[in-house]
Amino acid sequence: MNLPNHFELLATDGAARTGRLTTPHGAVRTPAFMPVGTAGAMKGMHWREVRDAGADIVLGNTYHLMLRPGAERIAGLGGLQRFTGWGGPMLTDSGGFQVMSLSELRKVTEKAVTFRSHIDGAKVELSPERSIEVQRLLGSDIAMQMDECVRLPAERADIERAMQLSLRWAERSKRAFESAPDGYMLFGIVQGGDIPDLRHVSARGLTGIGFHGYAIGGLAVGEPQAVMLSMIEETAPALPSDRPRYLMGVGTPEDILEAVARGVDMFDCVMPTRNGRHGMAFTRFGQINLRNARHIDDPRPLDEESTWPAARNYSRAYLHHLVRAGETLGAMLLSEINVAYYQELMQGIRDAVANGTFEDFKTKTRAGWARGDIAPR
Repeated sequence: MNLPNHFELLATDGAARTGRLTTPHGAVRTPAFMPVGTAGAMKGMHWREVRDAGADIVLGNTYHLMLRPGAERIAGLGGLQRFTGWGGPMLTDSGGFQVMSLSELRKVTEKAVTFRSHIDGAKVELSPERSIEVQRLLGSDIAMQMDECVRLPAERADIERAMQLSLRWAERSKRAFESAPDGYMLFGIVQGGDIPDLRHVSARGLTGIGFHGYAIGGLAVGEPQAVMLSMIEETAPALPSDRPRYLMGVGTPEDILEAVARGVDMFDCVMPTRNGRHGMAFTRFGQINLRNARHIDDPRPLDEESTWPAARNYSRAYLHHLVRAGETLGAMLLSEINVAYYQELMQGIRDAVANGTFEDFKTKTRAGWARGDIAPR
């Protein structure tokens, strides 16, 4: 029951891979990091900056867009790409993560999830079929199956129940997606928490159903990094090597490096923009806290070797001032610096895998983070 493959594997270096995913709105170079535009907007950034930073694909949120402004309204306005002005490839999640995070507002049954809107308290039902319908109305290039995600740590019985329910929902999601035009994709989501044999059961079940790509879900939800990496090691080899592998909700630059080394192709996380709004910058020196008083009189740029203009052209003193003064410009500049750093990291990874030097790139990158920031003035 396999679906057409739109992914081309171009090179490998150990388990690390680089490739190209072709979507109706353009090609995506992998490994790829997808900045998160939850409600159809990138917080603190214009779409042109996201594009100029090097992002090929972004993520939108089914749950939030369904509630406001509404999937039918977006469809009537030409779909998510036209509505937002992004115009490029988009992936939408299924709403499953919000089902977990809004647990006090929802009820899960075999049929669907019923929840109260966080906006106005209205009762809403989200089934696998409705989730796919919403994502098709949005016009996303890649839709995700409806799943149930369990926050860790959790009891085995709860993890297994959610995993089996997600498998049944995967079958329903695929049936609901059958009418999608050629070129659009549906990814299945491996669940199973931190229990290896449940991960294997989930991966086998999804592979048997057949999807355009496969996501590793239910991680980065409270477990230590070592557990997350262990579950990737269990799961990635069980997935088809000719299909893209997406690690959902991850993560830090270190998480990404380690996951790529274990065969992952796609990532998303709110961290670049969220941390930027809180005065934190991601750089080749590691994370830098611009609230720190050490920057108050420092005329040097954040990183004079950065490829991104804002990291080269503004002094640390000015960035510190903007952050401490609560100026919106500070959050904007640090958000674009962070998104650009993530994309520069991904380009470095892709080049290294293509050249067979990934382990050397990984070692040098980690050494730069370990050395830390330049000495104070």
